[in-house]
This record gives sequence, structure tokens and C-alpha cells, in this order.
Amino acid sequence: MTVPVVLAGARGHGRWHLDNIRRLQARGVVRLAGICELTPLTGAEIPDGLGTPEQSADLGALLDATGARIAVICTPIPTHTELALTAAARGVHLLLEKPPAPSYAEFRRLADGVAQARVACQIGFQSLGSHAVPAIRRLIAEGAIGAVKGVGAAGAWARDEAYYRRAPWAGRRRLDGADVVDGVLTNPLAHAVATGLALLGTTRAEDVTGIETELLRANAIESDDTSCVRVHTPRGPVTVAATLCAEHPGEPYVLVHGDRGRITFWYKQDRVLLQRSGRGPEETGYGRTDLLENLAGHLEHGTALLVPPDDTGAFMRVVEAIRTAPDPASLPDTAWRPLPEERRRIVPGVEGLVAAAADTLALYSELGASWALPNEVST
Repeated sequence: MTVPVVLAGARGHGRWHLDNIRRLQARGVVRLAGICELTPLTGAEIPDGLGTPEQSADLGALLDATGARIAVICTPIPTHTELALTAAARGVHLLLEKPPAPSYAEFRRLADGVAQARVACQIGFQSLGSHAVPAIRRLIAEGAIGAVKGVGAAGAWARDEAYYRRAPWAGRRRLDGADVVDGVLTNPLAHAVATGLALLGTTRAEDVTGIETELLRANAIESDDTSCVRVHTPRGPVTVAATLCAEHPGEPYVLVHGDRGRITFWYKQDRVLLQRSGRGPEETGYGRTDLLENLAGHLEHGTALLVPPDDTGAFMRVVEAIRTAPDPASLPDTAWRPLPEERRRIVPGVEGLVAAAADTLALYSELGASWALPNEVST
């Protein structure tokens, strides 16, 4: 049966969800029953094929009126917990955008509330729906690259000044006394962190034994835009380096290091490169299961959820370490320069530094970056 869905937050990234719901609605998987926005969408903002869904700024009232079984929540980070619990209290299941919450305490309140309400909750790390993830885990288990030494991840992206003006919470650590934690590792390149932890099989909060952070910023923002983190686990370290100030942006990737080879996973492309001793490189493309479709399948057929809340506990430990770390340090003026034609700032050479961190599992300061500060350790 078609599952009725309400989308909370239909502008910005929410437009991607509208298009995805339209795709699944055309296949008879879900039906858009309502849209929750402070300002209703115009007819021109609703993609063709979705009809005229009911609209309201009150999520609870909208869920009651539409009889929705799933709420997709794509709203500002500080609103996630309250909106999710509003839906859970009505027995409505959830697809919740990442990061699920701005602090570990809020995450626990969310996860515990959802569990108590006995509703399904899927966290929106789309990369974890890639069929490459279980395939890489099998390669590791089979010893394809020998003993795993650790995982590195690299993300070199670019964001212009308008990116930080798109919403009041953009680029903020706090807003009106509430945690936001909208940094490069916790939001735009959060998938690199979550995917690295997933490939190592260390996704739960108890899998984390320590965290080191180096948080910096080139832009005139409150949060970080050029950072790295090293997460310590019983199965080895996960080091993630990321920037939004790349001169030449590239595809983010995760790199699994073994003593007899390595596996590179370009997680946005579902592309995997296996390199191992005594054999030529093997590149494979994989499919992907959509997380909303997986959630609908869970409700209708009992399909296992791909990203339940507890499987993002380790990621949320990273969010908490970043939240409680000292405020990001401003890079010296000599470390960055403006690109006026693109209205953004770049850190020359940062792409190479990000790649080196993923390759060596080292932090910026350990790689000799002149502008890097000693790391902050959280245990």
C-alpha cells in the first residue's frame, strides 16, 4: 500500500526530498499527504505530480489531519528533536535529516523518546544506503586487504559567502542560546565521518574510546570550515579531514587501509577501488537503496532499517566532541585568499593536506600545516 508522508522543511535541501517523494510516489511507494513550512509553498514550488498536499506550520496538527504514517524532517538542526518527538507521540515514523541532533544529550532524548514510542526512525545518511558499504565490509572480513590499520576520509568542497547567509543558523555554533554546531564535519561533510565509522564497523556510541579535533575557519563565521578529527576505536582510528575552502573541489572519499592493500570508496558516486598486493586494481560501481523507500519497506514488509538512531551514536559522539571543543580558530590572513569572482575564500594547498590526512591518518598539525593548532582531545 502507498504510505502517506508529511514533509517538514520543503525549501533548501527539502527540495531534494520533494523530488525524491515525487519519484517514489510515481512508483506507488509513498504519497505526499502534507507539507509543513512556516510559509506555505506556492503551486510553482511544488513539483508536478505531487498534487495539492495539505499545508500547515503546525506539524502535530498536520499529522493529525492527514493521517500520515511517515514524517520526513528536514528543518534546522536545533528543531530536530522536538519535531521528531512530536511525530513519535502520534505514532508517526521518521526519516530525520542528519545530523540528528546538535548535542549528544539531545540525541539521547530523541533516540530514547522514539524507542519509548515504538516508532521506526531512520537517520538520513544516504551514503549508508549504498550497496558498496556491505560489499566493503565483506572484503574486509575476507581479508582482501589484510589486517585493517585504520580508515581515512577526505572531503575538499567549496562554499561561497551566500551559503552562510542562506539561513540564520548557517555557520553557527549556537543561536539564541541553543546549540547548532553547523560545521564542516557535522553537516555538509558529515557523511564522510559516518561512512568512515560504518566501514570500520564502529557506529555505536560505545565504540568510541577517544576523539581528537582540530577546528579552524577561513570564513567570517562562528563555526568551522576547515577541520579534521581522529576517532579512536578498538578496531583502529578513523581520521577525517575536510574543508569548504578548496580551490579545486573534488569528490569526497573514504579510504580503508590494510597491511596488504587498501579500498577507496567515493561515497557520493557508489564507486569502489580495490588495490591489493600482487593484483591489479579493481574498480566496481554499486547501486543504492533510498532511505525513505527502505523505511516504507520496513513498515510494510518488515525490511531491516539501514540507519536506525543507535547506529549513529558514534557519529554523535564526534558531534559532541566538536560542540564542546574550544571555538574554531580563525586562520591567519596569510593562510587564505579571496576568489572575488566566485565570492568565496580558499585555503591554498588545502586539497593536498586533506588527501594527506586521509592517506596517513594524521591530523593537520602532525602534517606540518603552519596554521594548524595543537589538537583538542576528548575521551
